[in-house]
Amino acid sequence: MTVTLDPRLYDAVLFDLDGVVTDTASVHAAAWRRLFDGYLADRAPREGEDHSPFSADDYLRYVDGRPRDDGVAAFLESRGIRLPRGRTDDGDAAETVRGLAGRKNRYFRARLAEDGVTVFDSTVALVRRLRRAGSAVAVFSASRNCDQVLEAAGLGDLFPVRVDGVVAGELGLPGKPDPAMLLEAARRLGTGPDRCAVVEDAEAGVEAGRRGGFALVVGVDRTGNPDRLRRHGADVVVTDLSEVEVVRGAR
Repeated sequence: MTVTLDPRLYDAVLFDLDGVVTDTASVHAAAWRRLFDGYLADRAPREGEDHSPFSADDYLRYVDGRPRDDGVAAFLESRGIRLPRGRTDDGDAAETVRGLAGRKNRYFRARLAEDGVTVFDSTVALVRRLRRAGSAVAVFSASRNCDQVLEAAGLGDLFPVRVDGVVAGELGLPGKPDPAMLLEAARRLGTGPDRCAVVEDAEAGVEAGRRGGFALVVGVDRTGNPDRLRRHGADVVVTDLSEVEVVRGAR
């Protein structure tokens, strides 16, 4: 289907990073799989725990779009495992939520350095069309690696406003599906959610857009299961942002 973004209706458009702007969602998924499969294989069996391998469905349900600590805790709890939260200075060998989160980040950075960053060209083209038409744009991400990913992709100047895991930590903002990060991005662009569109590929992200009262929530389905995004709050779902048009000369 074709979706139209009209600058007369939307002052700004907010883009998720991983899976929308860059194909780093697949890199995150591989890092999560390496973390959890290794941890579950090494953990001694205990009654009430499920140690079966980490699946694509687990990624979508428990970790996609969420802050690392929240993803670790949510997935392990789904398997009947509860670990202490730990301290911010826990090393990645610590058997705590924060220790495992740190280990996942190490795996992610190693994979990123090895494979580089793939960009969704249709998204970059859409962002540039929006900027030419007079719409403000921002990028948001639960990841603390947002700046590094954009720089590695050659997109360091694409988004004048970024709200990522570093900003969330500094301001004490909860992660998605809470809308706090999206609302902060809108605030920094000088507008409100009723004048903003959100573009997301994660269930937690479209839910955050819906909870935040954003005017339009566009889901990007790259898994072949668009209904999962509609159920969590997407107004419309596309398979690629080449399906999104911008009204020209609207302002």
